[in-house]
Amino acid sequence: MQEPVISFQQVSKSYPLYYHVRGGFKRFLLNFSKSMKSLREERFEALRDISFEVYKGEKFGIIGRNGAGKSTTLGLIAGVLKPNQGIVKVRGRISPLLALGAGFQRELTGRENIFMNGILMGLTRREVKHKLDQIIEFSELEEFIDLPILTYSSGMMARLGFSVVAHLDPEILLIDEVLGVGDIRFQKKCVNKMMEFKESGTTIVLVTHSIASVIKLCDRCMWIENHTVRMIGKPLEVAEIYCKEAGVDFDPTAYENTISQQVESTMV
Repeated sequence: MQEPVISFQQVSKSYPLYYHVRGGFKRFLLNFSKSMKSLREERFEALRDISFEVYKGEKFGIIGRNGAGKSTTLGLIAGVLKPNQGIVKVRGRISPLLALGAGFQRELTGRENIFMNGILMGLTRREVKHKLDQIIEFSELEEFIDLPILTYSSGMMARLGFSVVAHLDPEILLIDEVLGVGDIRFQKKCVNKMMEFKESGTTIVLVTHSIASVIKLCDRCMWIENHTVRMIGKPLEVAEIYCKEAGVDFDPTAYENTISQQVESTMV
């Protein structure tokens, strides 16, 4: 039996609502003890009792409405969040494409940030150096690579962030709505890179609102609704029910062609 590289067992995650003050600030101060107790007890439930497994080499999509708990799930896989209840197990080196460029140090140059991020991902300096030219070329930031990150636009940081993670031999790749990086031409490069990962043995967990991406890139799909798992299955089957409940027409041929056209248009 194949061993999962990611396993969630009855996982729940919630956050305290410290920012929420009912009845105005004056009332909060006049009833300080009671108000503080209420704030500590009130929580926002992001995930409730979810269980699933992802296997080595699998491409696993996660869909759902905004606020359903998709990004929280990726945060738990990446280890940047801890569950309140349940068990999260991950076997393999995680390469997150969550908030591109968020981990960069603004005072360091683009080149220095490439090395820093690679080492933080568990690679040696020699391994990063071996991939350095490919990363810089893909990012199309050759003339800016030795300037401090603080001089970069948000789009430039996103492009460099994608290039770093996508070229450092990820074992488990976490993707959170990042296929829209940069201009249209660069977006097509990103889609092509994802198709390369699909053909490789890289395990991918993709969070997206793009049904086309899930159908074309993923082997299985999980639908999170109201912070719980609504359905896990083949992407076409999950997408059809998801779209129908959302009141959206479902045309699988059109969805499949969307990604195919993007890939083919970069090869002519």
